[in-house]
Amino acid sequence: MSQTLTGEIVICMGSSCFSRGNKHSLELIKNYLKERGLEDTFRFRGAHCFGDCELGPVLIIDGIRYTKVQSDNITELLDNHFANH
Repeated sequence: MSQTLTGEIVICMGSSCFSRGNKHSLELIKNYLKERGLEDTFRFRGAHCFGDCELGPVLIIDGIRYTKVQSDNITELLDNHFANH
């Protein structure tokens, strides 16, 4: 029996965010969810430009927008989000 989705992570795949770091964050997030057994409870998907190119790379977790997301801060950002929500 599958678990019910409890949240959603949306990563900007617009050309600016993708080239500025979301290309690497994509794999890091997938690994983070897998390592913590969250891949079946969180929907993880890409979306086109969010319109915040100057603040990119952008990531939205459960409706909360995170900006300037980089591979060196993604794990801490996810840990903090899940600890506080």
